[in-house]
Amino acid sequence: MTNSIYSIHSKKKSKTAHSRVRTDGGAPGGDADMTLAFELEALRALADPNSVFNDARQWTEYVGVVSEKPTYVVTNFTRKHRVRQDFFSGPRGVEASLENVKQQFETARHVLVSNDQTDADVAESVDWEFLPLDNAASAAGWELAEATETDDPFESNERDDWP
Repeated sequence: MTNSIYSIHSKKKSKTAHSRVRTDGGAPGGDADMTLAFELEALRALADPNSVFNDARQWTEYVGVVSEKPTYVVTNFTRKHRVRQDFFSGPRGVEASLENVKQQFETARHVLVSNDQTDADVAESVDWEFLPLDNAASAAGWELAEATETDDPFESNERDDWP
């Protein structure tokens, strides 16, 4: 499967309109029969993950989060940012999660958005399309965050429960 065609909703059009981002310079089109997965680090790189998910819900069937991080890290992030996801990776890694999601959510297309180029190989190995975060954000009009933040409470030496 080639990774040359990606469908992204254009905010400048109506809710049902789509534009197709093509890395091969092809003609535009659209497709709402899609499952869209964000890798957690890509989601962290967005200025407003909640609005991105709300936007994506207008032109996808299912949208969720996959990660190699433990489940509590994904859950903490999505709760903090009020992201309502249709699926998340749970105790599995990205590859196993993508395989599982594809079995559970039968849509015409399955697209992984990530800012890590190594995820392109993972996506291809499980027959998903890969879309770099920068391309997705640019095409959909999503704003990227200034800096990423750490959501794992155990990664910091600071304690917020100590006087």
